[in-house]
Amino acid sequence: MKQIVPNWLKKRAELTPNRIAVMFEGNEYTFKQVFESAARVAAQLTGIGLKKGSSAAVLISNHVDSVMILYALQMLGVRAVILNNRLTSKELLWQLEDSNAEVLLYENAFMEKVTKIKNTYQHVVLEKEELFKGNSANADLQEEYDLDDVTTIMYTSGTTGNPKGVLQTFGNHWWSATASALNLGLTDGERWLCAVPIFHISGYSILMRSLIYGMTVILHHSFKEREAIEEIISNRVTMMSVVSTMLMKMNDILEVGQMPETFRGMLLGGGPAPLSLLEDCKRKSIPVYQSYGMTETASQFATLAPEYGIEKLGSAGKALFPNQIKIIDEGGNELTNGSEGEILVKGPNVTPGYLNREQETNNTMNNGWFHTGDIGYLDKDGFLYVLDRRSDLIISGGENIYPAEIESVLLSHEDVVDAGIVGMEHPNWGQVPAAFVVKKKVATISENDLENYCRERLAKYKVPKSIRFVEELPRNAAKKLLRKELREWLKRELT
Repeated sequence: MKQIVPNWLKKRAELTPNRIAVMFEGNEYTFKQVFESAARVAAQLTGIGLKKGSSAAVLISNHVDSVMILYALQMLGVRAVILNNRLTSKELLWQLEDSNAEVLLYENAFMEKVTKIKNTYQHVVLEKEELFKGNSANADLQEEYDLDDVTTIMYTSGTTGNPKGVLQTFGNHWWSATASALNLGLTDGERWLCAVPIFHISGYSILMRSLIYGMTVILHHSFKEREAIEEIISNRVTMMSVVSTMLMKMNDILEVGQMPETFRGMLLGGGPAPLSLLEDCKRKSIPVYQSYGMTETASQFATLAPEYGIEKLGSAGKALFPNQIKIIDEGGNELTNGSEGEILVKGPNVTPGYLNREQETNNTMNNGWFHTGDIGYLDKDGFLYVLDRRSDLIISGGENIYPAEIESVLLSHEDVVDAGIVGMEHPNWGQVPAAFVVKKKVATISENDLENYCRERLAKYKVPKSIRFVEELPRNAAKKLLRKELREWLKRELT
């Protein structure tokens, strides 16, 4: 039996028409205004031939226009292929062809990339202002959504091989939002600061929560730590989504007691955070809820409940209410708590699979359980600790080394801004850890200083055998470290 829910934006506009839906660059838009604007965009999208069952790719940034386009596509029942605007034209073209998107909508800021795509891409390519000035047609707005229908497609970052298009259903987004609310709760006047990209699941999920909760989204075009802090203080922000690099930059300039009582917490995702950062946030009374999730789970899947913030520091918490987690060994056997292995997840916010990748879907799915490829363990109380990606694991002389653990130690040094660890080939040990470090501009630390620092805090085999100082580390739009590029750097240096 199908599970059907009313059109989210239309329903929200009926329930709370005058409540603020979006704040952007000093302007406020109520849910009624957002619905009316998105409906107009839907009519314009219909004018270029899009309808239920179509697919459209969008190359956009954090802007109120982007919100209207995404909501309009959803209300039409058009699959939105949401592209990462930091990719090269070659990478974008690959995703456009893989998804067979019928239309590419883009912002003028990305004209240079699109110009290179146009010669090869044989479908409609339209700049958003052209769309807004174009002809309208009677839009068939969906009165109801089938929770099993795919509404968005986001490509994984492609750290190994070609990226995969992750199918996300209405049900995935519905249960993701519901699970988050059951864990974090909701307050009157909830306001979520979105400075993460809305083309990434962390940002898009905030837009979905807005519709389902009736919550205000304060949208920033990009992340700037001082602007984010000022927004939190002056505009009664209650929640903010961050990754560790964002949190580090804010923590560096925040003072003890500076955060207002109205602020409930930072939802921290994007991989394990350095313990030193979490400890400093506790000292400054900055509430941080470490979470675990991915594109394939439509955002957070596990989150540390507030009451365990100190006792379980460093944990991603427990699976949210509708979800389940288990740990298995290489033979597929479920492990007891305390044992390290691959993290498997199961729940209604887990993707039904990958676009055009039946074999890969089958390889990652097993009786409803999704193989994440991440390594972690559940402690004696069932709290999840994420150690690293299986593909990033360094095996040195038979010992498992998790790059995130070494990075956490390096980042605890007062002169280190960023750090990345990869495996380096070694004739005796197979692999040894190599470090890439970004130090503060005024810092005078040497490689030897950092080696000694690590030696005091890590087992000998975990201490980096080489340390390279660099200006910046390669990260994707979600600020995740691209170890694949670090390996390429290392390879070039050693050949």
